Amino acid sequence: MVRSVATTERTQVAIVGAGPAGLLLGQLLHRHGIDSVILEARSREYVEARIRAGVLEQGTIEVLREAGVGERMDREGLAHGGIYLNADGRRHHIPMSELTDGRQVMIYGQTEVVKDLVAARVQADAPLRFECKAVAVSGLDAGEPVVRYVYEDGERELRCELIAGCDGSHGVCRGAIPAELLHTYEREYPFAWLGILADVAPSTDELIYARHERGFALHSMRSRSVSRLYVQVEPDDVVENWSDDRVWSELHARLATDGWELTEGPVTEKSITPMRSFVAEPMRYGPLLLAGDAAHIVPPTGAKGLNLAVADVTVLAAALVAHFRDDDDTGLDTYSERCLRRVWRAQHFSWWMTTMLHIDPGATEYERRLQDSQLRYVCGSRAAAASLAENYVGLPLERTADRAEVGAHG
Repeated sequence: MVRSVATTERTQVAIVGAGPAGLLLGQLLHRHGIDSVILEARSREYVEARIRAGVLEQGTIEVLREAGVGERMDREGLAHGGIYLNADGRRHHIPMSELTDGRQVMIYGQTEVVKDLVAARVQADAPLRFECKAVAVSGLDAGEPVVRYVYEDGERELRCELIAGCDGSHGVCRGAIPAELLHTYEREYPFAWLGILADVAPSTDELIYARHERGFALHSMRSRSVSRLYVQVEPDDVVENWSDDRVWSELHARLATDGWELTEGPVTEKSITPMRSFVAEPMRYGPLLLAGDAAHIVPPTGAKGLNLAVADVTVLAAALVAHFRDDDDTGLDTYSERCLRRVWRAQHFSWWMTTMLHIDPGATEYERRLQDSQLRYVCGSRAAAASLAENYVGLPLERTADRAEVGAHG
């Protein structure tokens, strides 16, 4: 028996997913007078509590400011102009701002970015619906895109001109692209990260990336009073195997350098993150455009996940504005190629950082020697350090489409 749709609604852009990509896209479109409805399967409480990335590239910082949601970031975020690399008990500083004409990163948690974007959407009284169940996308081939979902116990049908698939790696949008047209590329890494949040002031002024014979470690932070720290673990490990004492013991060992001490504090959150690289091509199928984790995943070593989502949305928002305001589809037609250029650059950088700093249990002695050589080169060569810095702070964001430029470099 076919059930009738209780409510039909229309909008210009249907945005599936209220993560950073979907929320930022909605904010950018709203500021240009373009209507959108954001649909999210999870609750607002869940979305605002997810612990994710915390390093914002220079371009991401600028876009959040332009979108009108950068005030709290600028007030509470921590601007960093460098990072430390630890190897063999020695610490080397990479002065990123000095090497990139003043560009820097901001330490400001993705959780906080999401809270700021949700607050802006609510203040604007723009449609944002949480706990939308059984979301399905259809009508792509017919040129009549529809998103169907259940909300507040009623069936809804959202008709639109274009759909932005910002619903992550497990969402429905990527699966709406015919399998024979979708090409995927992926790599699973033989390790994972155990991450903790601790109520203690950071023991460092800038992030520390450490390679140690016992495995990788990272000292990051979320604020002046909250530290975020990670240790490399087996990919099938579980949190229950790691008591607070064991985590701190490993961090002390892996981050150790002469004259420096790691300060411990109460652990408030603990989780394990698998390490994976993934790309789906193309990022557009007719009226459906993918952005963020729906199209690509990177290991967190290079701090590129959230920033890639912002880069996608920056390109997509400009393309949508040109489409609706100027009847110019150049941006939409070149969206996938332009985004994928940056995606693959970030994929390579993330892979490079990951393989340089982690201990691969299956590596040969030859591969370990190459790893040693690469890390020594980065720490000893200004040119190599500048390449790391340029990628880490983020390449400049694209704002406009140029068919000739895409054809030459896509």
